[in-house]
Amino acid sequence: MKIFHIAITFFVSATITLAQIPVIWKESYPGIWKAEVGKPQKHSLLKAAGGKANLAALQILPKTQFPLDKAAIEVKVIDGKTYLKFPLQKEEQIFGLGLNFQTVNQRGRILNLHMDHFGGKDNGRTHAPVPFYVSTKGYGVLIDAAQYITVYAGTGVRVDSKNPPELQDRNTNKKWDAQPYSDAVEILVPASGTTLYVFAGPSTMQVVQRYNLMSGGGYLPPKWGLGFTQRVPTLYSQDDILKEVSSFEEHDFPLDFIGVEPGWHSMSYPCTFEWDPTRFPQPKLFLDQLAAKGVSANLWLNPYVSPKSSLYPLVKNFTGSHTVWNGLVPDFTLAKTRQLYKNHFKKNHLDIGVGGYKIDEVDGYDNWVWPDVATFPSGTSAEQMRQMYGSLVQKMTADWYKEINKRTYGLVRASNAGASHLPYVIYNDYYNHKDFITALVNSSFVGVLWTPEVRASKTAEEWIRRMQSACFSPMAMINAWADGTKPWTFPEVADAVKDVANLRMQLLPYLYTTFAAYHREGKPPFRAMQLVDGFVSQNIQERGQFDATQNPYQMAIRKDIKDQYMMGDAILVAPMFAGEKTRNVILPKGKWYDFYTGAFVGENQIIQIEPSLEKIPLFVRDGGIIPMVPVHRQAPKMDQKWPLEMRHYGKSTGEFTLYDDDGKSFDYEKGAFSLTHFSVQKDAQGKLAGSQPTQAPMGYVKEVKWVFMTQ
Repeated sequence: MKIFHIAITFFVSATITLAQIPVIWKESYPGIWKAEVGKPQKHSLLKAAGGKANLAALQILPKTQFPLDKAAIEVKVIDGKTYLKFPLQKEEQIFGLGLNFQTVNQRGRILNLHMDHFGGKDNGRTHAPVPFYVSTKGYGVLIDAAQYITVYAGTGVRVDSKNPPELQDRNTNKKWDAQPYSDAVEILVPASGTTLYVFAGPSTMQVVQRYNLMSGGGYLPPKWGLGFTQRVPTLYSQDDILKEVSSFEEHDFPLDFIGVEPGWHSMSYPCTFEWDPTRFPQPKLFLDQLAAKGVSANLWLNPYVSPKSSLYPLVKNFTGSHTVWNGLVPDFTLAKTRQLYKNHFKKNHLDIGVGGYKIDEVDGYDNWVWPDVATFPSGTSAEQMRQMYGSLVQKMTADWYKEINKRTYGLVRASNAGASHLPYVIYNDYYNHKDFITALVNSSFVGVLWTPEVRASKTAEEWIRRMQSACFSPMAMINAWADGTKPWTFPEVADAVKDVANLRMQLLPYLYTTFAAYHREGKPPFRAMQLVDGFVSQNIQERGQFDATQNPYQMAIRKDIKDQYMMGDAILVAPMFAGEKTRNVILPKGKWYDFYTGAFVGENQIIQIEPSLEKIPLFVRDGGIIPMVPVHRQAPKMDQKWPLEMRHYGKSTGEFTLYDDDGKSFDYEKGAFSLTHFSVQKDAQGKLAGSQPTQAPMGYVKEVKWVFMTQ
């Protein structure tokens, strides 16, 4: 018995030793380290997104060292699963881990990162379950695995912890905590290996910049994509849509692209991707008529092939074992499948002028998409296909437009890691205004764009508040597919709705330059306050009320900063919600000024405001320069030259570099763009004065008008 006991002890010890994997980190790009552990899978999230790192931009960021204690990072592979452990410090906060709708600081949470429609709870099932997190300590971690990944973000307390939590007695200690301190992020990847990336800062913004730049940089939309869009009811015909466009002209309301919903297909769901001859008898003429009015068409689709489509027999052998709504599920990891789709879409859409797509139903729910028992001809597992599918469709369609040197901009229901360079904004069927803003905040951590679209409202107050948020987001959109709402649906606020839409159009030079910084520098155009230099991200928690049924452990309630954000470097946006008359705004360090009046509002403090219904609260940092143009209904055409008004706020000097290009093509990649530097300096008498450019920016007249908002 004694010998048998020794043998068993040796066997267990050997198993544990073999499970531990040495992690070899290699700096693959400046400030970005990569390690392959175990046997990584053939498919990965970054490969699906297909981005190419912007090395030149990465080299400009500060040189830095590996930001974590390498010895504190542990990797094990046990029973075909990879176990990861990364260290956490005491006051550290972490952000990201997918497109979350209700929480910002993810420390102390458990998430199963699983591609799905958001179901009303931040549990990891979401439209962009990106396995990337950013720390207030100035580093980020990405797990490049196309699997359902489980993250314990500082929840598990290990026996071997070097920083065990304080032992408390609930009987005597009123501060007893049901969730003790944990010093680790632990991650379970259900695969025998994976690829890891660690990103250095030193700031949180620089971590995000490195992540986006490694993914290819952010997408620079066509100028029309930053205008206003109206999505029409499902069964509208080409004549109905042309009348809709005319109604926008009659109301003198901005409109740059129109969303054409499922009725354009000869069958849906599933889809033929072919025009219905009863509603769209002359699709090219229809698109030409829209183009003559300066409007682009964006077509709704899901990628599942109807038996009625001429594509069906061609693609059938390249699809999965299960259908979605009786439609074939194409295997987009196969080049042959992508080529068949390209041929079909080019003939029926791109060659006649379609401007882009709204890609629906590539996320979930589980009972709608293919099950995890499905198989695909490439050998890709159903789970991997689920995690990558949105990115694969985005990349495929984006490539089609790139080949014809035409920028596009559209909507998608599913995305994942590495997708910042793709021309899509995420949307969904959920409809909570406050949660929409939280999602907009969180999108900036994980390299995706999100729109708080407007569909309907119960009151005029809700309508104007939603419209204001939409106009200060990556895509200003009404999605009227179900009920046909219009911007002027509530006459009592119609003027205010028009004003905020016009303001977006006036801010196009600033917004376009902000997206250029997303592309060139990796800075999210709409960003969380936690990414702002000088913003103190506090971990504020309140002890919950005791409830024997609902909260027997008096779990703490975290006060996330999730209802305000930055648009670019200079403008702070603080949306209002229906029923609210006042709100608090947290101002970062430095002086801040009211956008509309130029009046000083505060410095590094919390202020309470009571704005009017007609305006969304906006604030500009001291020295901020905001380029604006006169009110226009549509984005500029290539032959137009707009006059510029440069607004300056505060008492400090300032600088702004205006970006411009043709707004339509990819010629900017060949150097066809302009960067025009503007500055405000003090003259000999100490008075502020603005500069004039030595030559005209590409889309503007040379002489600019300076307006000093703060008197």
